Amino acid sequence: MAVNSTHFKFVVVGGGIAGVTLNLVFPRKLSSEFPSADVALITAASHIKAVANFKKVSHTLEEFDVEVRPSSTLQEKFPNITVIQSAVRSLCTDTHTLQTEDGRSVGYKKLCICSGARPKLLTQDQPNVLGVRDTDSVQEFQKRLSSAKRILVVGNGGIALELVFEVGGCEVVWAVKDKAIGNTFFDAGAAQFLIPSLEAQRPARAAVCKRARYTTEEAPDGGLHTFTAGGDQRRPGSGPTDTGSALGPDWHEGFLLRGAEETSQGVRVEYECEVQEIFTSLDHLRSPTPPELDYGSWPVYVQLTNEKMVGCDFIVSATGVVPNTDAFLLGNNFALAEDGGLQVDDHMRTSEPDVYAAGDVCSACWEPRPLWQQMRLWTQARQMGWFAGRCMAANVLTQPIELDFCFELFSHITKFFNYKVVILGKFNAQGLGVDHELLVRCTKGQEYVKVVLRGGKMVGAVLIGETDLEETFENLILNQMDLTPYKAELLNPNIDIEDYFD
Repeated sequence: MAVNSTHFKFVVVGGGIAGVTLNLVFPRKLSSEFPSADVALITAASHIKAVANFKKVSHTLEEFDVEVRPSSTLQEKFPNITVIQSAVRSLCTDTHTLQTEDGRSVGYKKLCICSGARPKLLTQDQPNVLGVRDTDSVQEFQKRLSSAKRILVVGNGGIALELVFEVGGCEVVWAVKDKAIGNTFFDAGAAQFLIPSLEAQRPARAAVCKRARYTTEEAPDGGLHTFTAGGDQRRPGSGPTDTGSALGPDWHEGFLLRGAEETSQGVRVEYECEVQEIFTSLDHLRSPTPPELDYGSWPVYVQLTNEKMVGCDFIVSATGVVPNTDAFLLGNNFALAEDGGLQVDDHMRTSEPDVYAAGDVCSACWEPRPLWQQMRLWTQARQMGWFAGRCMAANVLTQPIELDFCFELFSHITKFFNYKVVILGKFNAQGLGVDHELLVRCTKGQEYVKVVLRGGKMVGAVLIGETDLEETFENLILNQMDLTPYKAELLNPNIDIEDYFD
């Protein structure tokens, strides 16, 4: 579309949840202060991701659906927002100017970078290694999976947990570097509770999309093109691994993840190991070490550090992400965190003047509250985007603003292995050393409840299943009530703890 102005009061880069949420701050919450403020959203994708059906579960817990919408809908609903569909080529913070890949120069008064992250692949030059990060990469995975008999999944985070449970019709070998599955979210006890779900025979499911919604439109060639979420920062000709906008909640519900076999072939977990070397079939024929687990010909072989060789159709690399900062660093002096993210302070400001950042691209470098930590999750992308927008507006209006309450306590709701999962505070006793104790209640196949106590006060919790304890536990953590007198009965299933502490 034609751009009437090359200079805007607020410019946001990225069409993911952080960027789109930030854009909505100005027309929805600040229309009186900025009735005709020029706001620009720069996104390489034709579609944006938006929050729908938002539900406030408690003070800090929130649930929402993710919808994929044409970027034009944002501009139609809010006329003061201009959507520029192009990737960013470069940024000059001295002149407050962005250069886009299609040759435009966009000036800004305040800029927020919400360009997301990309998969941290095991290797960049091996066609049989796939990353799963956005809808494009999932579609490629689905296509490759349809003819596969065995795949190797490497990684132990959220994407890996969801993949190994949802994939059917082929054998899955799952290589994790830890002693238990789901180490990012769970302890060994919770992992043991979930393991039977992997071993159980699961019926084949149709691809029913619960949250992420996709639309199809007629293409010029007469066919139908499915528009995807895309990446926040995709350069022309780049592949799926260069995308930035992460998958949303229940992303797998929109895809039929079936292999070539009639029935599910199960999941085999290889613990405490990583990928040592990857061989093509020709490389393997020259290898003096015969495969320990495989007989026959596979497109790719993987030597694991536990001395086992695994042959498979392809490898899924789910070993984390890298913040998407490349287009913004050259010629500028951004301070970067150890994980490569743009450092931001407690007002979401980077080290460059008038440049903010939110979501997966940034790293929170302020002194956090005792029970909060950053994890690159959808809930935090939404929270950071919303707060960054308020901070940018407050700065222009020279108004003070305090750190939002959502940064008081880490909280997240998700679903793994078909169980509702709620994690609160220092849920894995992060940074507590030996100065803590755990209370656990487990009912096989139904629920797993873990409470982390320090000095008699609750500082974290993991709730798996329909426990209905999340709001009560959140309040106990926030209030820092001394629970020493009630410790013996805290997880007693015969006591209605919600009424007890009401």
